[in-house]
Amino acid sequence: MSDQEVKQNQNLSSIGSHNSSTKGSWFQILGVATRLGLTSFGGPIAHLGYFREEYVNRRKWLDEKSYADLVALCQFLPGPASSQVGIAIGMMRGGLLGGIASWIGFTLPSAIALMIFALVLQGFDVTNAGWLHGLMIVAVAIVAQAVWGMSRTLTPDRNRASIAIITAIITLVWPTAFGQVALIAAAGIFGWLFFPKGKVPDSPRLHFPISRRTAIVSWVLFLGLLAGLPLLRQMNASHVLAMFDSFFRVGSLVFGGGHVVLPMLQAEVVPTGWLTDTQFLAGYGAAQAVPGPLFTFAAYLGGAMNGLSGAVIALVAIFLPSFLLIAGALPFWDSVRSHPGFQSALSGINAAVVGILLAALYNPVWTKAINSPIDFGLAIAAFGLLMLWKLPPWVVVVFSAFGGAIIAALT
Repeated sequence: MSDQEVKQNQNLSSIGSHNSSTKGSWFQILGVATRLGLTSFGGPIAHLGYFREEYVNRRKWLDEKSYADLVALCQFLPGPASSQVGIAIGMMRGGLLGGIASWIGFTLPSAIALMIFALVLQGFDVTNAGWLHGLMIVAVAIVAQAVWGMSRTLTPDRNRASIAIITAIITLVWPTAFGQVALIAAAGIFGWLFFPKGKVPDSPRLHFPISRRTAIVSWVLFLGLLAGLPLLRQMNASHVLAMFDSFFRVGSLVFGGGHVVLPMLQAEVVPTGWLTDTQFLAGYGAAQAVPGPLFTFAAYLGGAMNGLSGAVIALVAIFLPSFLLIAGALPFWDSVRSHPGFQSALSGINAAVVGILLAALYNPVWTKAINSPIDFGLAIAAFGLLMLWKLPPWVVVVFSAFGGAIIAALT
């Protein structure tokens, strides 16, 4: 390696260390996350694209590889991966309170909208609205931008690009949350065994202001609640306790997030008689029309069952496992990811993440959004506004919503 290359790597490392260790204002974290919560349409894969644009490209709170490492970690953990990435970045900037601020900002807009729908607007059908279809189309452009940008950094050579392609193919053939976890693990093992340790570049250090004692307490709380809540539920007939147990267990055991959570939630609230199938499906339709994480569907379910208090209980319970898991993992994450062998594994893992995103670009993002040539035209226009004109994502979201409404009016 030349002296110039060494100097460039040192500069990159110092920049990443500075950005990750600079403590951010909780109000700043809340403001950025709220803007994302108001504009991040398209589901969890699209959310990762929005996050990358905001946190990596625009604010440079962390570098591309560190962001990909966090995505890989959250893909391994149960729960909503995109929300967990946002919580992790908030904790990196402002500790536990920073994570809470990030979660509130990203989650509250859609949670409030769905809670209002549960209390007031049931029976209002938005599933066939043209503007909603436009929001699905913009997700194609957002995910395509993320795949393009991440592939240039994370799959720069033939071996890693091949891992991404193979992962994408297998993901399309075997589209399950377990399959994704298995592919990520296999890519990590391949990287550990076959990628040269000496040629893997060092990553900038990330500082998470959370102690290892806090991490251990988080793991104890997570396991204790997961095992203890069902026992307490058997001993106490409290409806509130039963709700908390059901939503906490769903948040603890679902891998992949997004639409994977729906059958588990249905199994908890419909057979028990808490909600009817009609109520459940009405809320699911409304959830497609709001930005932010699909896990906020819990606010609708809780609100439909027990009003405002039910919405709060369900929302806190389904996201609490994510907080405990992220707080338990982050204090150990930087030392683990800095190990030379694990860096090689992460090179394979990150290539697999690119492959999973590539597969998701086709299914479900493309297959659910692009139904005609004019849909494809709107997607190309949105992609051009993002990539060539560098417009903020929220502007492109508004543009696509109007485009979808116009297409619906003309067809």
